[in-house]
Amino acid sequence: MPDFAGIWKMKSSENFDELLKALGVNAMLRKVAVAAASKPHVEIRQNGDQFYIKTSTTVRTTEINFTVAEEFYEETVDGRKCKSFPVWDKENKIYCKQTLLDGAGPRTYWTRELVGDELILTFGADDVVCTRIYVRA
Repeated sequence: MPDFAGIWKMKSSENFDELLKALGVNAMLRKVAVAAASKPHVEIRQNGDQFYIKTSTTVRTTEINFTVAEEFYEETVDGRKCKSFPVWDKENKIYCKQTLLDGAGPRTYWTRELVGDELILTFGADDVVCTRIYVRA
């Protein structure tokens, strides 16, 4: 079983602004979000298939609790409420499909994968993919 637990700091980020654009976030809010999310602090606690993930930025803090292979509720990157279903995609990778509770929007998902000493986080909105790479703090 992979060990995602720990404190993580972001090493690099690609396509975050493009992701927000695909989600319909306006230019001014994108600018604020990109600046605020440039140095997120991520804490992950794990007990087998049970996860607690807290992501803190200068603007907002999000917390999710979930068990792999069980539905849970969270918010998309742009703050819309959704139902999520995480599954092990492979030994060290969780894939989580998100379904909006209200309204229309792009198909969204996230993945978290351990590759060596790095945590690779991807967010997807239709064909746009944002990749963020983290290292243990």
